[in-house]
Amino acid sequence: MAAAPASRSPRGAKSSIPQLSWRAPRPAPVVLVSGPEEVCAERAIAGVRTYLKTEDPALEIADIRADDYTAGTLLAVSSPSLFGEPRLVRVSGVEKCSDAFLTEALAYIEHPQEGATVVLRHTGASVRGKKLLDAIRAGTGAGVEVPCPAITKERDRQDFAAGEFKAAGRRIAPKALHALVSAFSGDLAELASACQQLLADVDGDISEAVVSRYYGGRVELNAFAVADAAIAGRYGEALVSLRHALASGADPVPVVAAFAMKLRTMAKVAGSREPSRVLAARLGMRDWQVDNAKRDLVGWTQSSLGLAIQAAARADAEVKGASRDPVFALERMISVIANRRPFGE
Repeated sequence: MAAAPASRSPRGAKSSIPQLSWRAPRPAPVVLVSGPEEVCAERAIAGVRTYLKTEDPALEIADIRADDYTAGTLLAVSSPSLFGEPRLVRVSGVEKCSDAFLTEALAYIEHPQEGATVVLRHTGASVRGKKLLDAIRAGTGAGVEVPCPAITKERDRQDFAAGEFKAAGRRIAPKALHALVSAFSGDLAELASACQQLLADVDGDISEAVVSRYYGGRVELNAFAVADAAIAGRYGEALVSLRHALASGADPVPVVAAFAMKLRTMAKVAGSREPSRVLAARLGMRDWQVDNAKRDLVGWTQSSLGLAIQAAARADAEVKGASRDPVFALERMISVIANRRPFGE
C-alpha cells in the first residue's frame, strides 16, 4: 500500500514516490525493488508480473542484466511492438550496473515508454547506481518503490511466517508459528518453503502438532543430511541418517520433500555452462544454490537424474497414502538415488 509522501527508503534516503508492500505490489512505469531480502524481492517481482499478466495475457517479458549490459537494450525491449502489447522489463544487478546502463536508465526514467513497466532490482549491496535510485525516488509520479529490508529479527521472521498463512486465508496457532520459525532460524527461503509446504499438504488450521510432526526437533536438517548422502552416492550413510531422522520424529513427507527440492535444483542446473551468477539470475535462484547443485551433479548423467526424479515422485505419492509402508518407500527411493540404478538391480 502506498505510504504518505516523503517517506523513507530502507537506506534512510528521503523518497517522494509511493512505498509499496512486497506482498501487494502494483505496476508503474518504473518499479524500484530495493533492499537485500531476496525472498521478498522475488515475490514482489512475481507479483508485478502476475498483475500485468492478469490484465493482458499477451504481456511481453524481457530480462536484462545491468552489470552485463549492451547499449541500447533497455530502449529496444521497452519500445512498443507492432501490435502494442504491454511490456514488462525485469532488470537485475542494478547494484553492479555498468556505466552504459546507468546513463541510459537515467535518460529512460525521464521519458518512460508508454505501455512498459520496468522493474529495477537493487540489493543495496553497494552504492553503485545510487544516482539512479536518487533520481527515481525524487520522481514526480512515474515510479514506485518496493522496499525489501533484511528480515533477521525473531519478531520480523514471525511476522513474515504469519503473513504467509494470512495471505492464503489460513490460520496457524501461535505456538505452532513459534515452533515453525524456531525450526528455520537460519534461512528465510527455507522458512518460506516450509510455510508453503504446510499450506499445500495440510487441510484446515495449522496446529502445533502438525508443525511438530513435520519439523519438530529441527528435523529438516536431518532430512537434508539424508538427501545429501544419497545424492553423493553414500548409500550406507544415507540409510543410517534416515533411521536417525525417523527415530528423532521425522515425518516421511518432508524427508521426500528435501530430496525433491534438491533434485529439482539439480535438473534446472544440469547441462548449463553459464557462470553461476548468470545462471542464478536467469533461474531466479541464489549463486550458492547453483554452486551447490553443480557440486551435487558430479557423477550424474541425464538418465540417472531422470531415474532419481521418478523415484522421488513415486515415494512422494507413497508416503502420502499410496503405500502402507512409507518407510520402505523411503528406503527404496534412497537405494535408487544412491546407487543410481533401478531398485533391485
